[in-house]
Amino acid sequence: MHLDVTAPMLLSQLGYPKSEAALSQMQDIINNTKGFDKFAKHIISLDEHLKHMKAYVAMSNSLDYLKIKCDISDAPLILQEFHDTVLNWSQKYNVEVQKIKTKEVYYIIGHH
Repeated sequence: MHLDVTAPMLLSQLGYPKSEAALSQMQDIINNTKGFDKFAKHIISLDEHLKHMKAYVAMSNSLDYLKIKCDISDAPLILQEFHDTVLNWSQKYNVEVQKIKTKEVYYIIGHH
């Protein structure tokens, strides 16, 4: 099954309101992310898988990328599961992610 992941669909699936500003930002992210269509359909399943860890996929406020963020920073087992999940997902779907050194955040850079 082929699933076209569009800006409105992704906004809806990630829980954002469909404002003009949000649509424009999401479209910029899609356009900026190398090979987005090669892994886009797997972003929603990643977001669902992260929820029990208090983690999620979101739009970055500072860069035209999606970010993967964990809000828990004081639970080592959850943090380890979060990092393992992100790295396994990125390897499985050939997605380059970039870890922010001082935060529990990864940017989704694009397809390898």
